[in-house]
Order: sequence, then C-alpha cells, then structure tokens
Amino acid sequence: MPVPVQPIHSSLLTEKGVSLSVLREDLIHPTIPGNKWRKLKYNLQAAREQEAQTLVTFGGAFSNHIAAVAVAGQEHGFATLGYIRGEETLPLNPTLQYATNCGMNLRYLNRSDYRLRPDLQFQAEMAKTAPKPYLLPEGGTNLLAVKGCTEIVMEVDGPWDVLCVAAGTGGTLAGMIAGAQGQGRILGFPALKGGEFLQQEVTDLVQAYSGLAFQNWELQTAYHFGGYAKHTPALLTFIQDFYSRHGILLDPVYTGKMLFGVFDLIRQDYFPEGTNIVAVHTGGQQGWKGYAQRYGLEWPTQAEWSAQG
Repeated sequence: MPVPVQPIHSSLLTEKGVSLSVLREDLIHPTIPGNKWRKLKYNLQAAREQEAQTLVTFGGAFSNHIAAVAVAGQEHGFATLGYIRGEETLPLNPTLQYATNCGMNLRYLNRSDYRLRPDLQFQAEMAKTAPKPYLLPEGGTNLLAVKGCTEIVMEVDGPWDVLCVAAGTGGTLAGMIAGAQGQGRILGFPALKGGEFLQQEVTDLVQAYSGLAFQNWELQTAYHFGGYAKHTPALLTFIQDFYSRHGILLDPVYTGKMLFGVFDLIRQDYFPEGTNIVAVHTGGQQGWKGYAQRYGLEWPTQAEWSAQG
C-alpha cells in the first residue's frame, strides 16, 4: 500500500522558508515496519527460491533486526535462529522476549566471538547448526536489502530536494542513493559514534549494487549523542515534543537522532530557502520498550507504544 508522506508544520520551518515532510515507512507493514521490511522483502523471496528452512542472523540484545527476522520467519513459514551479542540475561528484555514468542531460537556469543561474524568461514560454521539455513548479516544489509531500499525513493509522492535517513549499517542509505539515481541530495545520519567509516561502506554497497558512483550524498556525523543506543536529555525532550506536536513517535536510537539533526541543520541555515526536505521514518519503535527498561525511562507510555504498533 502507498506510504503516507506527512507534512510537518512549525514556526521554524516558516521562518527559514523550507518545507519538511516525514515519509511514514514505519506504517508500511503491521509487524515488520520501515526499512526492516524493505531489507527483508527480496531476501525472503530468495530464501524461498533456495528452499531454505531457517533464517539465521546476528544482532544485539535490543536489535530491531532480530525482532523483524523473528516475526518474518513466523509469518512466512521459516524457522529462525538468532545469535545474540553478549551473555544471556534473564528475564529476557522485551525485544528478545518478543523474538522468542515468535519462535526464534536464541544463542549467545561472547563479544570476541561476535566480532568474527563478518568472517565467511565463521558464518558457515554458525549456519551448520540450522536445517537448510539462509544467512542474513547483522542489520540485514546485503545487496538484496539494498535492492529493497531503492524502492523507498519511489514512495515520495511529489517534488523533493533532500532526503534524510538514519544510518546504522548503511544499507538503507545505500539503497536510497542507488534508487535516487543522482536526483536531489541525500543525507545520512549515522547513529554510531565515529560514523565516518560508513562513507566507504556505503560507497562500496552502491557500487556493488548499481555499478555506479554518485556524488549527491553525504554523512552528517555530529548527531550520535554519545554513540549507538546512547542519548541525552535534550534528545528525549525533542522526541517527546515531536510526538506531542505531530503525533509521530520516533525512536531514540535512529529516527530521533536523525530528525533532531534535521531541525538543527535548519536552524543553522544549512538548507537554502525553498528547499523541500523529506525525512524517512524507518520504524524502530519496538525498541522503546527495552530502551526504557534499560535506562529506567517512564516515557512513552504503554498506550503510546500500542498506538504506534
């Protein structure tokens, strides 16, 4: 179904003479929202064509990807095996409990072993323990994921000048760059401290997928708020204010940081007057439950989580 593009209204936008809309990719699928559905779409097709039985993947204890693979397996008839970074902690946090409820078999890797996950031999050894495995990398980023994410650009109904998106492993950003085919500008907002490494990662993904190199994109690396899955009071205040004003629940790991950065750049007159900006909401709200538990946060409420899926 078409993805809504929700206009944002604020005095700052009027003052600076720019427009901002949010592409509600978080509404694309009831249980596999946002970029996770985009990344899994063609991988699920490939797994079915290869007659695979088990989706095998890696992730942290609060991973959106782990949750998405678990429910995708349940809905599409695959067993699922998730290798989780770190030691098992009971009771399970909300993300891992959800994955378990969806039928995912969880196994734990210490941090030194987990760092071996890019090694093909290590992956093969891990996959041997599952019947007819189909291996998905951490974060779900491979060339089939990039293919799925090219379709995000097609959802923008109307003129745009700049697309903004949060970046973790870089697959969504790479797909959008390839999908835009040189049109407009695309800004990626790394959620990790030291996100400059994504410059080469994304360049390589775009080249491998399309055979082309595009120059119409850049990284904005100043909005990591201390690193992956870290926050400041200012970030949480922004997320709460954005929800109360616009009815859109952001997450504190990816989309909250990205949109905080977009508004900060607008204040700095980074965008010329008349610029049409579209920020992509890649989902991730499921992570709020575990995030709030981890940091002892009381907001958002359970009702607000439920209302946002």
